Amino acid sequence: MTATDRSIELVNTAAQAAADRLAHDIIAYDVSDVLSITDAFLLASAPSDRQVKSIVDEIEERLNKELGAKPVRREGDRDARWILLDYVDIVVHVQHSEERVFYALERLWKDCPELPLPEDAKKTRGKAEEHARLAGKEAEGELS
Repeated sequence: MTATDRSIELVNTAAQAAADRLAHDIIAYDVSDVLSITDAFLLASAPSDRQVKSIVDEIEERLNKELGAKPVRREGDRDARWILLDYVDIVVHVQHSEERVFYALERLWKDCPELPLPEDAKKTRGKAEEHARLAGKEAEGELS
């Protein structure tokens, strides 16, 4: 079994929305062969709680406006460290960069095929490392 056309459409729209809000390391997996509850997972991250929330809000708004999709569940809003949007066909995980590293969801799903994403979303790969490196240099400069 593979992800449905509807799932792929949802993933692509959500990935573009996340990229537009400057999410880092956007990736999607077709989990339909290993899970019966959903077709795909979309993962994205951001360096601050505020940005995590902004990314999630944009994804939710864009999927509703463009595809008429509303999540059946939204979890994690209180701390905004890891927010999950469950659209049944897809599940979106937007994590603070620290949670992304700690939980390493990519390791869990690495055997599942990656779904193709819009070019803007692909360009976000490695942005978390770049951001961390720049933040480290700024901190060094402030301490010197």
